[in-house]
Amino acid sequence: MLFKAQKKAEIGDRIFFKNGVKGIVQKVYDNSVITKIIENKTELEFKENITVVAHKNYRVLA
Repeated sequence: MLFKAQKKAEIGDRIFFKNGVKGIVQKVYDNSVITKIIENKTELEFKENITVVAHKNYRVLA
């Protein structure tokens, strides 16, 4: 899996977080992003497949 060097994601970027969850950034805030879940290889459940992720808790996929 390849990651970009940038820290903050932009709208439309694919991100990876929580050891197996991938999502597409829908909105960017100062400290976090709203993400639509596209792949979940964990036992975590997300209401309506949308969640908020802090910038320090994800990596942008290349």
